[in-house]
Amino acid sequence: MKQLFIAFALLFSTATFAQSDKYMSAMKANIQQMKDAKTSEENIAVIQKFERIAEAEKTQWLPYYYAAMLKATMAIISQEDNKDALADEATTTLDKADALSKNNSEVLCIRSLIATAKMLVNPQARYMEFGMLINKYINEAKKADANNPRPYYLEASNIFNTPKQFGGGCEKSKPIAEKALQLYNSFKPENEIAPNWGKENIEQILKACN
Repeated sequence: MKQLFIAFALLFSTATFAQSDKYMSAMKANIQQMKDAKTSEENIAVIQKFERIAEAEKTQWLPYYYAAMLKATMAIISQEDNKDALADEATTTLDKADALSKNNSEVLCIRSLIATAKMLVNPQARYMEFGMLINKYINEAKKADANNPRPYYLEASNIFNTPKQFGGGCEKSKPIAEKALQLYNSFKPENEIAPNWGKENIEQILKACN
């Protein structure tokens, strides 16, 4: 009986390792495709792959996170009348990541991106509501993980892209960008598929402000 139990345990651990290895391989491949994607069609294909991975790996928050991040980014850059719909889809997807990983700084960063997309539908009419939400999620992301550079990157980027007459510009964004870069230089992602984006963007902001 003891030998049977040991054999079963070994079989289970091997199967778990194989599943984990398959998950990591699929995620790494799709993250690379996400980086290489240049069109809406390519982004949608990547989103669909992340969602399929999420359905297969029901306890993993990262596939939902990346799918939501892409949807939020597409909503922000969209020139069509679908910003709200894409942002709402991103929220639905991100809620699934949040359910699997509560008070996650990375998830809160994407909440901020979604709020940015919602605001950009009509900045004049929506700034008061969604501007507050953007800052709320950034501050919550900082609180959840003081060593995460991404909330500082998002804050610096938002200020950099705000006209000077409305409280933005280089003078105010540069100190925050410098803080972000300091955190990026010491940041070590948990593994190959963990969030690790934004450093190149913060370097561009600092270059523009020097």
